[in-house]
This record gives sequence, structure tokens and C-alpha cells, in this order.
Amino acid sequence: MAAPPESPRPRRSRTSLLPILIPIAVLIVVAVAVGSWLQYTERQAMDTIHTAGSGAADRVDVEATVQRVDASARELVLRVRAVPRGSFGEEEGTAPVADLTLQTSAATLGDLAFKAHERLATKDVQVAMVGGSISDYPFDTYETDIEFWAVLGGEPVPVRVLFSNNDTLFSVSATPTASPQEAALGVVVARSGSLLVFALFMMVVMWALAASVLIGAWYLTARNRGLVWPALAWMAATLFALSAFRNTAPGSPPIGCVLDWFAFLWAETIIALCLIAVVITGVHTALRSDDTRT
Repeated sequence: MAAPPESPRPRRSRTSLLPILIPIAVLIVVAVAVGSWLQYTERQAMDTIHTAGSGAADRVDVEATVQRVDASARELVLRVRAVPRGSFGEEEGTAPVADLTLQTSAATLGDLAFKAHERLATKDVQVAMVGGSISDYPFDTYETDIEFWAVLGGEPVPVRVLFSNNDTLFSVSATPTASPQEAALGVVVARSGSLLVFALFMMVVMWALAASVLIGAWYLTARNRGLVWPALAWMAATLFALSAFRNTAPGSPPIGCVLDWFAFLWAETIIALCLIAVVITGVHTALRSDDTRT
């Protein structure tokens, strides 16, 4: 009797993965689109130049750029470049026709002086900030006033300030103050959007890791699994890795900031307690098993 023919093997459906791949692809596209938009808006904010002061043809332009913000010292470093325009400058604005002095606000540490007919050099000045505290990281904000008066040959002259920001860890907003002979800006300094998103992401990751260890500890203790060394190694590694992860926070926040009290300290506490509970329960289970065998 002839053997019955073998039934053909069922073919794997080529479209079985589509219900999974399509949503993943859509999520990737949406994430990239949102990230591109956020990066573009932040880049536009970085490229924004705030102006204040006189628009006269004969004036002194002051190009002031934030180079670095030191939140712990509550000060920012401002790079200043003076450019005399019209009849106030010579050699296409690279030198003043007379001695030039830029007087600054009380928040700026020192005035700037330039010799007549000498090439103007870029100078860095420190500006003190008020308000806010670095312990509020990453939600800390600061304020300061940036003002410039120009005196050329002993006489006050019109001045205009062009203010911008080069510190990628901070966003800066400026509000001009109307004045006929001075250029003044009220400046508010806050953490940049990308830094804020990253800090919030770190908080979510810390709580997620703590929750993972808590669930693992509950499973091991509820099932009386004893001393499961791979699980203990994973918990201990998470405990120490979380500290290293916290130290990667941009801006070097101090211990005791909002990041710590909202996530890090609690996550470390939960992981440490879970590790201790698993060890105690595991030892008790192992000793009880040894007694039963004997």
C-alpha cells in the first residue's frame, strides 16, 4: 500500500509582522519629526539677536554674547565687542576716533576703555545674576540687567547693543528698555529645552529602574527563591550604575537638587532596601532548606 502523500508545509505569512512593524515605523517617524522641530526651535532661539538702544547713523554698536553661564557662582561671562559707526569710527569701525569708554551696569564687573586710533579688541566681562538657586536644577532661573553707556572723547554718544547667547546649556530671553543715551536689556536665564528634557528623562529612567528592582525583589521573596546570585548581581549593579548615571547630568548639579529629591535619592533607597530584603529572605530560605535536608 502506497504511503499517503505528505501534506505541504504551511507557508509562513509574510504579512504577519506588518501589524507590529507599521506602528513602530510610525512612532519612529513621529519621534524624529518632534525631535527635529524641537532642535530647530532651539537653534532659532540660539541664533536670535536682541537689540536695544539708538538707531542713529553715528553711534557705537556693542556686540555682547553670552559665552558661559556659571549657575553655582551666579554669574555669566559676556564677550563684548565695540564697533563705532559713522563719524565715530575709522578704518571701517575697527578703531575709534577718540578715547572710547563703555560704562556698564552695577551687575557688570568693570567698565571697558579703548584708546583712540587703536584697533578695538574683544573683551570678556563677568555679569552677576540674581534670583534663583542651583538647588532648583533643572528648573532654576536667574535674572540680570545688561546696560551700556558710551563716552567718546569725554562726551556721551548714542549706543546700541546687539545681544546673543552661545551657551547651549541655557536659554536666554532679553527685554529691551527704552532710553535715549543708553542700551539696556533685562535678561532672564533658564536651562535650555534640551537639558530640561534630558533631566526629565533621567528622572523617568531612575524611577523605572527602581520599579524594576522592586518587582524583581517581590518575585524573589514571594516565591522563596533563595539566594539567586544573578538577580543579586543585577540589583547591586543597578545600585551603583544609577549613581554614575546621575553624574552624567549636564551642568554638574549639586547633591540635594530637585533631580535628587524627585527621583535619584528615592530610587537609590528603594533599590538598596530591595537588595537587603532579598538577601535576608534568601539566606533565611537557604538555611531552612539545609535544616530540612538534615
